[in-house]
Amino acid sequence: MEELHARTKLVHTGTRRSRYGEASEALYLTQGFVYDSAEQAQARFVEPGEDEFIYARYGNPTVRMFEDRITALEGAQAGFATASGMAAVNGVLMALLSAGDHLVAARALFGSCLYICEEILPRFGVEVTFVDGTDIDAWTAAVRSDTKVCFFESVSNPVLEVIDIRAVSGVAHGAGAVVVVDNVFATPVFQKSLNLGADVVIYSTTKHIDGQGRCLGGVVLGSREFVRGPLETWLKHTGAAMSPFNAWVMLKGMETLVLRCEAQANTAEFLANRLGGHEKLARVIFPFAGDHPQCALARAQMSLGGTVLSLDLRGGKPAAFKFLNALKIIMISNNLGDAKSLATHPATTTHQRLSADQRTLLGITDGLVRISVGLEHQHDLLEDISQALAAA
Repeated sequence: MEELHARTKLVHTGTRRSRYGEASEALYLTQGFVYDSAEQAQARFVEPGEDEFIYARYGNPTVRMFEDRITALEGAQAGFATASGMAAVNGVLMALLSAGDHLVAARALFGSCLYICEEILPRFGVEVTFVDGTDIDAWTAAVRSDTKVCFFESVSNPVLEVIDIRAVSGVAHGAGAVVVVDNVFATPVFQKSLNLGADVVIYSTTKHIDGQGRCLGGVVLGSREFVRGPLETWLKHTGAAMSPFNAWVMLKGMETLVLRCEAQANTAEFLANRLGGHEKLARVIFPFAGDHPQCALARAQMSLGGTVLSLDLRGGKPAAFKFLNALKIIMISNNLGDAKSLATHPATTTHQRLSADQRTLLGITDGLVRISVGLEHQHDLLEDISQALAAA
């Protein structure tokens, strides 16, 4: 039964039962592990077996269950779970790059990712070039013989640009570079980035994988050679491991991941279709909307358009703030992927550290509001947005 559907994998894959035969995954809240002999301890430190553990910073049975389950869903060879999505991003880039290396990154990145690329990596001698991620010619011009990594969000935050993973991977691999994709907005349900040419995929599991606003987490997925080699070496010595409790929460979240994401994405598309052309809106941005610049690409790469849409209100920040303050069901929060619908104003929250010129270049206007669609009824959400637009 190797070709199980995603919903089945997300319920059963990776489960390790103790001698008690528990139905739900066990939560192993332990920092360390004991050995039957000094010889066994020595052997485990040299080369631990598949189900042998040393210390929670290196691995844990509950965390390993989560890693195995998300690895099976993504179709990767291996995965390493981290304390947060940003720990995953930082870990991958630090494991792959050294002084004198060159990184090419899409300029439309989450604020913390931009900070790592703009501020941290250059301190350690890494040269970074930013490009328009949707322009393949720009990638081709930027990639050089010393380029080690190409990094981008498959669907960017918050303007929802869609990047051609196969095309960028072709350019990067031609120069021997590794392709690293942050696939949070596309979710592991709607897009398989490894099948499209990516080498490493990153998720903030804080978002859809938990999906209920409870715990931080991240995960890196890719080849066994990379994940259990340089990545694991970096992460286990720098301490970015996911806690067992958070891994257990993620396991529980994954059981409903497909059901939640499909319902949320269908509602997001419904809202985008109903709100398009509204007199108070300059733009409605959604990857599957017919007027999205990369709509055809989005439909080719993704099975559904994602759970997020962005609204660009006429009237700038005053209108956006009036809109946000008038919402009754949708809550103001900078998180996304939650069962509850959430809205944020990127220019003053997630991307506030960028200059006005940078935000303009990225299309983040003062009127832009990002909405993460939850599990509420679509008509209730439409009514809530409509009355808030009237107030704006």
